[in-house]
Amino acid sequence: MTAPRTLPPPASDRRLAQPERLPLLDVQGVEAAYGPYRALFGVSFSVPAGSAVALVGPNGAGKTTVARVISGLLRASAGTIAFDGQEITRWPAWRIARAGLVHAPEGRSVFASLSVEENLVLALKGVNHRAQAEALERAYGAFEHLARRKDQQAGTLSGGEQRMLSLAKVLALPRRLLVVDEVSLGLAPAVVDEVFDAMRQILRAGTSILVVEQHVERALALAERVVLLAHGRVLREGPTAEIAPEVSRLLPTGAGTLNTSPAAPQQPGGEPDRPEAE
Repeated sequence: MTAPRTLPPPASDRRLAQPERLPLLDVQGVEAAYGPYRALFGVSFSVPAGSAVALVGPNGAGKTTVARVISGLLRASAGTIAFDGQEITRWPAWRIARAGLVHAPEGRSVFASLSVEENLVLALKGVNHRAQAEALERAYGAFEHLARRKDQQAGTLSGGEQRMLSLAKVLALPRRLLVVDEVSLGLAPAVVDEVFDAMRQILRAGTSILVVEQHVERALALAERVVLLAHGRVLREGPTAEIAPEVSRLLPTGAGTLNTSPAAPQQPGGEPDRPEAE
């Protein structure tokens, strides 16, 4: 007698049965300090592969410290950091960069004594000649302004141009994750537009982005998820569409401090959340 045929589970059940895809970057319970001064307190969030996440917060919130810990420039005192399924908490910065996590720190991260093209070529070390030519074409295509200055010493570029060069190095040879810190700092609005357009190109090319940014409206326009940091702690994390109104209320455009004034009356079911005290 033939055994009764077993039907496969519904598609919805099969989707539920599949293991969740690991995030590209997973930060769990991270703490850090500068000597006796604690800067981060149990910071946890993740960056899904192929996405942009904005890390926003007031001055002194710990945003730059988070970026430094992730990239290995500052050692975490507690917690774990995983990148592409591997724990990298204790890895040195050079090994993290080699794994595909690149950090564009606040300021002008270029070699001032080298030309624009020499800076780009240095970022392409180990790439064959044909791939290098393609990478340079990709970088200059995104930043035509740099193409006209390829022989100019990087240290003589304007602040905005140097920031573009930092991003052009990533666009030339795409990495898995770009951590970019205060990309708009000190730049004219027109230059900021160009820089954020370049970041969108980097994202479309397949590089995930963690953008540390004080200009909330710029960050929210780029990112699919937002992490709000204050006093070294995560106050909010979630999809931009869901928490953008709350982030905008707590951190108005251009504000260097949290807005703790009560929000407008809500529907029954909850009072407005208040930022956690340090």
